[in-house]
Amino acid sequence: MQDLAEKGLYYRTKRKSTMKKQILLFAGIILLATACSMGGVYYDSYISGNAKESATGEIVAPPQGGDSFEEIKENQFVKVADEPLSSFSVDADGAAYAYMRMCIGRSMLPPKNSVRIEEYLNYFTFDYADPSASSGEMLAINAEAGPCPWNPAHKLLRLGLKGKSLSEDQIPDANFIFLVDVSGSMYGPDRIDLVKSGLINMVDYMRPQDRIAIITYSGHVEKTLESTLVGKGADDIKSAIKKLQASGSTAGGEAMKMAYDEAMAHYSENANNRIIMCTDGDFNVGVSSTDALVEMVEGYQKKGIYLSIMGFGSGNFQDSRMESLSNHGNGTYTYIDCEDEMMKVFVTERSNFYSVANDTKCQVRFNPEVVESYRLIGYENRVMSSEEFEDSNKDAGEIGAGQTVTALYEIVPVQDAPAASPATFETRYKLSLKDADSRSLVLEVPAASEKGSLNLDFAAGVAAYGMCLMESEFKGEASLSMAKELVMGAAGQDSFRKQLVGLIEKAAGLESR
Repeated sequence: MQDLAEKGLYYRTKRKSTMKKQILLFAGIILLATACSMGGVYYDSYISGNAKESATGEIVAPPQGGDSFEEIKENQFVKVADEPLSSFSVDADGAAYAYMRMCIGRSMLPPKNSVRIEEYLNYFTFDYADPSASSGEMLAINAEAGPCPWNPAHKLLRLGLKGKSLSEDQIPDANFIFLVDVSGSMYGPDRIDLVKSGLINMVDYMRPQDRIAIITYSGHVEKTLESTLVGKGADDIKSAIKKLQASGSTAGGEAMKMAYDEAMAHYSENANNRIIMCTDGDFNVGVSSTDALVEMVEGYQKKGIYLSIMGFGSGNFQDSRMESLSNHGNGTYTYIDCEDEMMKVFVTERSNFYSVANDTKCQVRFNPEVVESYRLIGYENRVMSSEEFEDSNKDAGEIGAGQTVTALYEIVPVQDAPAASPATFETRYKLSLKDADSRSLVLEVPAASEKGSLNLDFAAGVAAYGMCLMESEFKGEASLSMAKELVMGAAGQDSFRKQLVGLIEKAAGLESR
């Protein structure tokens, strides 16, 4: 039997009896099922921060050992006199936040390069208004400027976007291909078992006219289920999902090609044509280089097919590869660490799978009479040039139905600046991936207020938390206690925001060790 610890599992047994393996697997499923509901402080007695032998003879491995993240080089302050325009693509992903929650739950601080502050912000839904019915738009924007908690001499500029909320009957029919990694590295309660649970729950909420196909890959690629109408074959779809088992190596590239071919075979101009890929990202057979995979997904995204990637597990988790693929495949990237997250992604926020704003990008023109310099917080790998912002053919991010996106700038005011607008905010987006031209929304940001809104306070708290975790050179007076106070004051009744308070508290305990 392979050494399961090398596959990134939480444990491997010294005694390899079948009964003990079944007991441990069952215990893992129970612990994962209750994980998120415990406010971020979960299964600590089960998972340790360092690989070691426990009293029961199990070996527990830390999550980060083989996990791969792209290096983050923080955005610097830019003088308005040198460059008054700042442009970036939106990023509606939330993977980095869920990965952090998994680490904190195991009594470990996340790796610094895993902390993408934009994904921490966009994990949460903000209180933004929908576009008005009379506007004919599928996207609405808002902005405000207010105090900067970690540097009283500076200000924060918050940008907000919201995709139009749609009722069930307004969402187009789905042409979904579930592309599932069933290689050996996906074995375990936090991986293949969560995948199966999530997909089965999603099927229960799909409509009779929606279509699902299933393609699996390990040592070989297999079309496990032909494209099937949910109304006629829901039981067959669920049966195929329940039979998924993890073993073998990973032929991810070949499988992705088959998934795109299947999507094209049932492609409909009016449908939501989307591949939903569930994997830990460890492709080691077939087309395996990130560049080759990116080239493949770029070719198909131009044909109107979206790619959503769901990341699972730890130990050999290939974050950088999955983020890159989703960025180039007109899709989103989410990390699934527990049952609650699975339900959030596959059920309660499933409308996010339908993009109402495509190739969405933002540009801020700063007022040199008010702002001396600025820094975009996060979005390091989404920064664009002014030429790319103007180019309607340039690929950018997608926003789902009812989904919100938030961005923060830290700005240095001009000394004795007038009480005037600090900037003009413009967003460009397409209704369809095949549109030749983008639509434009423009908003003049109001003059900075002495007290920010709850939206600004919460965003500032999330950003302060992220900067502390990554030990940002720009964190100023930011601390975990400051982050906690800001988040608590703006959490309201949102259970995920309340959970963040518990995560910050636990992170403070880990930081003091």
